[in-house]
Amino acid sequence: MGRFDPAFDELPTKLAIFPLPNVLMLPGQILPLNIFEDRYLNMFEDVLSKGRMLGMIQPRDPDETEMRTQIVSGVAPLFNVGCMGRVTNFEETSDGRFVIQLRGVCRFTLMEEAISDRGYREAIVDWGRFRDDLTEARTISIDKPHLMSLLERYLTLNNMNVDLRLLEKTQVEILIDALAMICPFGPVEKQALLETGTLQERAAMLITLLEMALLHNDENGGFHTN
Repeated sequence: MGRFDPAFDELPTKLAIFPLPNVLMLPGQILPLNIFEDRYLNMFEDVLSKGRMLGMIQPRDPDETEMRTQIVSGVAPLFNVGCMGRVTNFEETSDGRFVIQLRGVCRFTLMEEAISDRGYREAIVDWGRFRDDLTEARTISIDKPHLMSLLERYLTLNNMNVDLRLLEKTQVEILIDALAMICPFGPVEKQALLETGTLQERAAMLITLLEMALLHNDENGGFHTN
């Protein structure tokens, strides 16, 4: 564990949570965030004074229009698994926003939630299902040439300008989680990647999702729409 990572019995039972659709954070990875709404500015102030820990979680998406309304009102239903991160860096902008970096620490199961008296959402969480996030061995085995072949086609399909040479040089254990976070999968796919038990299982699921996306595109005549 890193210098600022808590031991399992030091993990908090109550967290401020930040619901964002299509956003995935994984243990050990860095997630940049832009904080500007009043309730989330309140949340950030409180997070800084209470160990710098913040829970990221996705709203469920039964209907996009309805979901957007619910997110604004603060009552959008949430998936039941998220990931806690620790604020490792932040900067206040001239217009009163905060640009922050979170480093993922451990996933959690949402048990209960409520709106705090400062306007943001809080949750009672359980860590038992994901306690191995703090100690998991980070060695996996995959067919990297196959992954890179899929990735090259997928990035082109989605008009993503990424240096494949840099990805080729990236340690595969780091690459899998980074791709899971940056690839533009939908909320359900993102959630499935989050909830995989191990990194090896996440790698297998990531490859399957890439294969499915490319197959779907081929079956539709090579046209892609977002």
